[in-house]
Amino acid sequence: MRKLVLAALAASAMTAPAFAQDATFTGPRVEALVGYDAASDGTDGDAGSSDGVTYGGAIGYDVQLGGAVIGAEAELTGSSVDTRADSLLAAGDRLVVDMGRDIYLGARAGVAITPTTLLYAKGGYTNARVNTTYETGSSRTEISEDMEGFRVGAGAEFKLSGNAYLKGEYRYSNYGKIDGYDIDVDRHQLVAGVGIRF
Repeated sequence: MRKLVLAALAASAMTAPAFAQDATFTGPRVEALVGYDAASDGTDGDAGSSDGVTYGGAIGYDVQLGGAVIGAEAELTGSSVDTRADSLLAAGDRLVVDMGRDIYLGARAGVAITPTTLLYAKGGYTNARVNTTYETGSSRTEISEDMEGFRVGAGAEFKLSGNAYLKGEYRYSNYGKIDGYDIDVDRHQLVAGVGIRF
């Protein structure tokens, strides 16, 4: 009986490190984000695009199964980007599109290539608040609306000491056409994040 108990304890001790390693990317997380944001309204030339800073935060929950990691996440960000296009529909007119807050809900899946490094791809739904101003002659029209679209991206997460981690990510978002205008709004972002996993 004593040999059986000792064998069980030894087996338990040997499997504990493997379980801890598998759980590296498991659990709820919260993170702060900041990065480069470039938006385009689909028109020709540089006047139809602009860049700035995106900033905000995210929450998520991941589960690691062997080397695979799957999870869900939600994000709220703002942006300093405004896109301007002149002579779009008529000579001398101006269209200004200010990118406001952005809500993202999606999922990610990845592979833990080491116990501290995760490579992943992501995708989901995004909803951006867009403020549009169109001026022609003495006429001025202002529209504030929410635009729905999709986001895809890829990134890497690096575990630091304790529960902290750093991440870097590229993502592309497309919001479709602005009502009443034949322009397609999309954006490219490079973001960095710092977070804590609980």
